[in-house]
Amino acid sequence: MKVDKLGIDLLTHDPVVILKDMDGSHYLPILIGPFEATAIALALEGAPVPRPLSHDLMRNILETLNANLEQVVIHDIKDSTFFAKLIVRTNGEIQEIDARPSDGIALALRVPAPIFVSDKIVLEEATTEKKTINETEMARFKKFLEDLKPSDFNR
Repeated sequence: MKVDKLGIDLLTHDPVVILKDMDGSHYLPILIGPFEATAIALALEGAPVPRPLSHDLMRNILETLNANLEQVVIHDIKDSTFFAKLIVRTNGEIQEIDARPSDGIALALRVPAPIFVSDKIVLEEATTEKKTINETEMARFKKFLEDLKPSDFNR
């Protein structure tokens, strides 16, 4: 899958990332935190940052250790919480590292690496109808990201 867009959930007003399969027939919305939304938005825009953010640091660590992020797999959901794993190859060996989907997506966009979603998740959680995000909603989300302050993470 690939990142289709970022938006705001109309019910919770939380950021949401919408993944789309490669043929565009399935969409998977995942609620994420504001920090991860910012990290994903920066990666999608290719925006430079003056100092490495957490996901840039993760990429730098992988590169320094000659490790390769092979893929991110969103593999399970329990109590409305998605679970993912990073598949990392180092010294010829595969390691699976537990991760939040949002962190995996943010890292995959920086490396780059493919994002996979298990059939179970696609069948149970994905929708075949694309929910459109209007311009007003997108402008609100961009304004939200622009106004985000470090103190907002203490709420």
